[in-house]
Amino acid sequence: MPAWVPPGYGAPLLVVISGPTAVGKTTVLRHLRELGRPYHITVTVTTRAPRPGEVHGRDYFFVSQPEFEAMAARGEFLEYACVHGKDYYGTPRAQIRAALARGLDVIVPPDVQGAAAIRAAVPGAVTIFMAARSLEDLERRLRAPERGHSEEEIQRRMGTARAEMARVSEFDYLVINEEGRLDDTVREIDLIIQAEKRRVRRAPIEV
Repeated sequence: MPAWVPPGYGAPLLVVISGPTAVGKTTVLRHLRELGRPYHITVTVTTRAPRPGEVHGRDYFFVSQPEFEAMAARGEFLEYACVHGKDYYGTPRAQIRAALARGLDVIVPPDVQGAAAIRAAVPGAVTIFMAARSLEDLERRLRAPERGHSEEEIQRRMGTARAEMARVSEFDYLVINEEGRLDDTVREIDLIIQAEKRRVRRAPIEV
């Protein structure tokens, strides 16, 4: 870089992509990974059971609750939380540090309360809220037969989603993930990241 370029310009980013359940984060993250950009998408640690087709170490790190609690006690998570009152999810610090050290932009996909914790701990993080077009659209996705949710579970998740949607103003960006427009969603998020790379002033990323 020329000598007149401010320190930190173009440095690796910590990007938080969050939003309600069933909004399509997993699919969007998979397509971001396929863009060939220097992105590292963190693999979350969770106590929940694997779903069909999920692979340990690729989709999640599946651990027992005692293992999770031990990791939390050792300070291994940037943030962690109990989601929907059932399972624990945590964002591993070491994975983020290693990727940043390699010059990669790190994308973290926590739930909304996890995003708030990261924002408080790392003010320089870029935060993106992904949403469905409407709560009705979100409920329809939750009712898809392949999800296998009971009516009680659907109502619990919708209650959480309503509370999460009310917090959208806490985020830097809002991206609507509309049905049938996945490529547009991926493109929007990629453009946000590329624009943020060109920001002149930015708080340093320390995890």
